[in-house]
Amino acid sequence: MERKVRVRFAPSPTGPLHIGGVRTALYNYFFAKQHGGDMILRIEDTDQTRFVTGAEDYIIEALTWLGIKFDEGVHIGGNYGPYRQSDRKPMYKQYADQLIETGWAYYAFDKPEDLENIRKEYESQKKNFQYDCTTRSAMQNSLTLSAEEVKRRLDSGEPYVVRFKFPADTEILVNDLIRGEVRMNSNLLDDKVLFKSDGMPTYHLANIIDDHTMEVSHVIRGEEWLPSAPLHVMLYKAFGWEDTMPQFAHLPLLLKPDGNGKLSKRDGDRLGFPVFPLEFHNQRDGSISSGYREEGYYPEAVINFLALLGWHATGDQEMYTMQELIEQFSLERVSKSGAKFDYEKGKWFNHQYLQLKSNEELAEQFLPILKNKLTTNTLPSLEVVAKVIGLTKDRVNFVSELWDQVNFFFVAPEEYDEKSLKKRWKEESPKHMTEILALLEAHEDWSADGLDNLIMPWIAEKEYGVGIVMNAFRICLVGAARGPHIWNITDVLGKEETLRRVRIALDKLG
Repeated sequence: MERKVRVRFAPSPTGPLHIGGVRTALYNYFFAKQHGGDMILRIEDTDQTRFVTGAEDYIIEALTWLGIKFDEGVHIGGNYGPYRQSDRKPMYKQYADQLIETGWAYYAFDKPEDLENIRKEYESQKKNFQYDCTTRSAMQNSLTLSAEEVKRRLDSGEPYVVRFKFPADTEILVNDLIRGEVRMNSNLLDDKVLFKSDGMPTYHLANIIDDHTMEVSHVIRGEEWLPSAPLHVMLYKAFGWEDTMPQFAHLPLLLKPDGNGKLSKRDGDRLGFPVFPLEFHNQRDGSISSGYREEGYYPEAVINFLALLGWHATGDQEMYTMQELIEQFSLERVSKSGAKFDYEKGKWFNHQYLQLKSNEELAEQFLPILKNKLTTNTLPSLEVVAKVIGLTKDRVNFVSELWDQVNFFFVAPEEYDEKSLKKRWKEESPKHMTEILALLEAHEDWSADGLDNLIMPWIAEKEYGVGIVMNAFRICLVGAARGPHIWNITDVLGKEETLRRVRIALDKLG
């Protein structure tokens, strides 16, 4: 019987969720849903010293905003819980004890200051110290101490750690679904700490036990965990769980937009883009980190953007719904090399999704900005706002940019752009505007065709030049040489406001 696909996303609540972690969650989600499998959210909080208040809630809110739906997890429960490692604490010791009993692990009593002194001694000889199969015989552990001495130390409450005992000179094979076979000799690996005397396991032990007991079938995680994969494979062997060991897939890193190395918060601060899905208020130091949601990105744009960083589809399509990504995703088309984080492409995606929104929906989203800019008695109707947005939305990437494109529709210009005046306001412009004002005052048909059929023949008859007249007219209405088609502007402003603005411009500029 084929094994059911079960994947997990297992972040640590040590701060905001990095955008690279979001991509890992997405790839797990695509894979699980494509195979009719389960997606689990597990919180790995074994390192209590780095715990940040509010980080767990932040992680859940961020993934919910992106539309990642979990089948089991810390926030919804399930049959394989608890889903928070600190709540699973009692179960880990028995597994650590099992490894000691079977000879796959040992107690180590070395004091931190002793280990530090040994490291310094090695450094003085231009060497690196590693607690491994070649050095452990000279250390304070249950391999070198008598059984009585080990018992005495344990009974007296002396601090200890449990370390994994790598066999000497053994080739370890990791089958990676993205990278193929990865081989490592055990002599190169240090005997990692698995368990501490405070009762908490390290990540390595807890993650293996949790994946096994939760029947995880595939571990899809970042490339930074590849060096740990040989230890994890050996732990499955040590526990006798090789037959149910999950398949591994290590995803490529997200790289800096410029230069080399992994994408960091500093890159975002330096270049002006978020590296977290939501804004995060750090209660430890009071700092605030920007987020994609608060910057005005749509979740579907973030999903589409991230999905294509490190994975490529079969065709040239760029815009995908979540369902299309689920259907098309495959680990075979995930790159082995890192992906440059092109944040400008992220803006492009947001622009595309903004264009797909209805003008009415965008008007609702824009309304809070309008309320902040205008007084209540000057607020236009939603119908008018939607009409204005329809004329200008192709010029923006975010709803927050709309005000700069549409402000003249709602607030008459008080100043006139100097650059536009220098280029577009001619010596004869006051004369032209006085004449156009008289024509418009006497004209009843305020439709675009009606005004066009009035003004264009008049310009031709007078031989004024369309550009000279209409650019000056635009400056009167807008205050600058910008905006959509002039008759679209007059249509929204209406006759009375259009004439008022021309009179004011003549008074100020004439």
